[in-house]
Amino acid sequence: MSYEYQKLQHRAEVAEHEIKLIEDKLHYLRTELSKNIDDVELPSHTSVAGLPDELAQLITENIKLKMRLGVLKRFICPVLQAAEDEGKSGKRKVEFQEPVAGSSILSALQKYFEAAINRAYPDLPDAPVVVAVSGKFGDYQCNSAMPIAQLLKAKGEKSNPREVAQKLMDAVPPFSWVQKLDIAGPGFINITLNRSIGHKALNEIVLNGVKPPVVDRKLTIVCDFPSPNIAKDLHVGHLRASIIGESTCRLLEFLGHNVLRISHLGDWGTQFGMLIAHLQDKFPDYETKSPPIGDLQMFYKESKKRFDEDEVFKKRAYESVVKLQSYDPVYQKAWKLICDVSKKEFQKVFERLDVKAEDVGESFYQSRMEQVVKDLEEKGLLEDDDGRKVMFGRADRIPFTIVKSDGGFTYDTSDMATIQYRINELKAEWIIYVVDAGQSTHFEVLEACAVKAGIMDPEKVRLDHVQFGVVLGEDKKKFKTRSGETVKLVALLDEGLKRAGDKLKERGRDEALTAEEFKIAQEAIAYGCIKYADLSHNRVHEYVFSFDKMLEDKGNTAVYLLYMLTRIRSIARLAGHTPESLKEAAKSTPISLDHEKEWNLAKVLLRFTETLEKIARDLYLHHLCEYLYEVSTAFSEFYDSCYCVEKDAAGTIKKIHIGRLLLCEATAMIMEQCFSILSIRTVSKM
Repeated sequence: MSYEYQKLQHRAEVAEHEIKLIEDKLHYLRTELSKNIDDVELPSHTSVAGLPDELAQLITENIKLKMRLGVLKRFICPVLQAAEDEGKSGKRKVEFQEPVAGSSILSALQKYFEAAINRAYPDLPDAPVVVAVSGKFGDYQCNSAMPIAQLLKAKGEKSNPREVAQKLMDAVPPFSWVQKLDIAGPGFINITLNRSIGHKALNEIVLNGVKPPVVDRKLTIVCDFPSPNIAKDLHVGHLRASIIGESTCRLLEFLGHNVLRISHLGDWGTQFGMLIAHLQDKFPDYETKSPPIGDLQMFYKESKKRFDEDEVFKKRAYESVVKLQSYDPVYQKAWKLICDVSKKEFQKVFERLDVKAEDVGESFYQSRMEQVVKDLEEKGLLEDDDGRKVMFGRADRIPFTIVKSDGGFTYDTSDMATIQYRINELKAEWIIYVVDAGQSTHFEVLEACAVKAGIMDPEKVRLDHVQFGVVLGEDKKKFKTRSGETVKLVALLDEGLKRAGDKLKERGRDEALTAEEFKIAQEAIAYGCIKYADLSHNRVHEYVFSFDKMLEDKGNTAVYLLYMLTRIRSIARLAGHTPESLKEAAKSTPISLDHEKEWNLAKVLLRFTETLEKIARDLYLHHLCEYLYEVSTAFSEFYDSCYCVEKDAAGTIKKIHIGRLLLCEATAMIMEQCFSILSIRTVSKM
């Protein structure tokens, strides 16, 4: 079994152990309360809060753990079954096979030590394989000896971590990527890589481009973002959803998955009744003459004011909703007109940000919502709550309102219909919602309800809520305008464009670049610095939005990294080489890795694939930003110590180190791929 499956198996066993402890506690409480919890059916008006606090907490935690266990088993069961079948057939475990150049070094080393553990301790199937980047005493480090020694001790076998480490070193299979192994401290195995792997992998990049790590299986993935609401302006919250969602999709697409980008538009509901009624009053000839609705936000505010203050208008608004959802052609035309105006405004902003997603509004699911309600009623999953029809997916009894007291549907209904459509019709194997952290409970309950209703099988479908924190102003409060209003996204982008232009002019780039080059650089910096400032932070945290910090040309900023990339590209250009000529040179000239700084840079470049593997597991894109900055730092140290082009006192080129130019080329190609995943445009001059 691979390291990933072993790790998942371990997590599953931990979850099972936790469940056992909780169930033991539950048994104790049942005895104490003289009541069997399994026989209790809570009436619809009773919540878990009505039970003793500890009991309610344990019931909820137990359900969560069982769901987690189901997800873990989805991944490990096929492999565990294969291992069991293999044991029954008497076949030997597959020996370690050397991976191809360019594969993840971390994954390769995990399999390498997995093979060693299987050889050294064949009767210890659950021994953990712990390998991490080191850099201090070696390039990587295996830290499995200590936990293995503890497992042996639990079995009554005497051993110590250094003895275990030595036994593992004696059992490792041949592997050309490893130059040497040595033991340090209480059983840590330091791993020094063979530089030949750097030559092979980086040469492959220059010759054939940057390739993604190999995935076990290509999945159909639905990514839900940025999902704005019709007739409302895009704001800074949509900025985060757009940036994170776009980069998440790009990463998964680069890995070879089939990614369906869907923007779940808010285009259905009560607000459209008031918008249509207001449109009919303000532009009565809208059916024959397109009305000049330029500022939909203002139009929305006007209709909302009337809705709140005028009872006659409110009644008309409700009637308009009924007619719209009954597909009256007159009301449908008014609705479509409002939606089209709004979508055009959205598209202008998304094009500036290079964001692509297919609009699928809530209206699309109207008939599907009706079917979901019918299905849930037939399964007896809906309960009456003061006229509402609600569903409870979890023991904490947070309700999902499926039908309102007036017979209308809600966001909960829409999301249930949506997840059913994505699983049953789009055949989604992984669903990702890129939505702010404030909706975390909603998505937890959605998943629980979908599982309870039989819509979603957690062993077959993975669901992730890629949540993010709010954006703060420099006063550390929620980012708003001076008047206290939400910051419009278009205004934010315009301000960024202006400041980027001013920054370039301060450095005299308006004179050094053509007008077209200046425009390209200005847009790359403006939008790039906004995106990078967002993505470089852990997405679940809040962050302070500051153009001054974003536009700094030092440190971990887009400006600095884009400048570094253009600098790398200019080295070859000044030496008279192009990417094409360097590709040709790579066929006969090895990449130079003799100097310590050359090899240090190469080792960072070789971690590209393992960095992507990590992000694909947890969907935290700031890891890629950290990696990109690490590449830049390693390149600076290399460039300061190693001449790529030697010149005499007069500035005439005396010698060109082709091997080092090839290392520069590999660095530039990996940086460009990182920027592409982060959806940041690169420039040749800035």
